[in-house]
Amino acid sequence: MSGVSFVSASDFRQIAIRAESGKAERLFRAAVSAFCSLTRPSRREIAQLEDLTLPLFANVSVESRRYVAAALSECEYAPTALVRRLCEEPVDIAAPLLIRSRALSNIDLIALIGRHGLPHARAIARRKDLNPTIADLIRVLERPTLVRTRQPEAIAKTAPESAEVVVPGPDRQQVPGAAENARRRLRSMMRADAESGDATGNPFAGAETYVKLRETALTGNTAFFQTALADALEIDFSTARSLTATQNYTSLLAGLRALDLGEDKAFLITVAIYPAEFPHPQAIRVFLDRYRLLHRDAALDRVRGWKAETLSKAVRNTGPVAANADIHKADSDNAAISLKARRV
Repeated sequence: MSGVSFVSASDFRQIAIRAESGKAERLFRAAVSAFCSLTRPSRREIAQLEDLTLPLFANVSVESRRYVAAALSECEYAPTALVRRLCEEPVDIAAPLLIRSRALSNIDLIALIGRHGLPHARAIARRKDLNPTIADLIRVLERPTLVRTRQPEAIAKTAPESAEVVVPGPDRQQVPGAAENARRRLRSMMRADAESGDATGNPFAGAETYVKLRETALTGNTAFFQTALADALEIDFSTARSLTATQNYTSLLAGLRALDLGEDKAFLITVAIYPAEFPHPQAIRVFLDRYRLLHRDAALDRVRGWKAETLSKAVRNTGPVAANADIHKADSDNAAISLKARRV
């Protein structure tokens, strides 16, 4: 990465000392410092940072994690997977990211509050332009005893059929009305988010889609798999081909996550296409970490970008871009005819 030599040269010099301890610590800090010095990092550089730092995460100290969280909180293009991993840490480490990081979506924030409760919620409450629904949820968590309560019968009448109604027992408090209202609004927000994902035309179609991708991946013929991937994501063949033509599986990972495949299914397909990327168990662990931390919204955004590029190419070429195997085959046939004509 550019910028390493002047940002953390001393760190890298110390790493080179063979007998010196704490190499993981210095490498972890130095890599993030160098990344933060980049004005506009590329996708490849973001992926490289994640590949380097995630395997080191368990071996670095709390101080290093706190340092990296603070550095990335000010970084406009922070790697999403690393940010989400840091946000799972205690709030004294995660606070700068919870307060400032742009890499966290509203759904991320809701999930973090659900997993970590009030400490994370209080840090999230300090974010600028926080979604009002999330702010209401945090207020309910902060002062639940000051919220008006309702009888179970009233809750059952007003709650929608799909809503979860908690009826208090003899040793439980009644569900606060405002708390239930906040939950209902959160469910509505998450449902709208899911519907916006479906509107992209890329929801996981079920077992049939997975079986088609798996079987074509296992044939060893990448063209078959690329065709199946183009159909599943509704992108053109050349874009699908580019997802599997790179040196790493980062782009393919986004495509599989957009299809909402389980991590076991995604891994089977990826290892069939990129067998050399998984020479040892640690490589598998890195894959699983990256896949679990890759939010589906981010993956869907990538797919929308690919579709936009396809449309742009179609406009420039004043004609449709190949979107399936038949058109691709026709192009190949035309190329073969042209080659024969030149030979004649």
